[in-house]
Amino acid sequence: MPELRITIGGREFDVSCQEGEEHFLRAAARLLDTEAGALISQIGRMPEARMLLMAGLMIADKAAGLEDQLRAAEERATLAERVAANARANPERVEVPVIPAQVTETLAEIAARAEALAARIEERAG
Repeated sequence: MPELRITIGGREFDVSCQEGEEHFLRAAARLLDTEAGALISQIGRMPEARMLLMAGLMIADKAAGLEDQLRAAEERATLAERVAANARANPERVEVPVIPAQVTETLAEIAARAEALAARIEERAG
């Protein structure tokens, strides 16, 4: 089992991980270190446990916000899919002969944002 030395908030920690998971552990440590650094610059030195707790809570808050954004984007995409499916199933009910290019671009942007949010969440969860 690989042993790594990581630095969080100016403090070093020796940790273990599964073989092949070193990259994910280092990425997670960088996230935690970034938040710990922000805390230390605002508050100054603090006990190790408090620093780690606060940094973890800050990351969790960001992840929750991203999950909310992802959920909203998925809901918009689902609604757009339903509208499109309904239009295909009932073409006689379509009132607009052509879907404006702006709608297509917006849907593509929503999909890209949802994928980017999902990738960030997976990266942070890893």
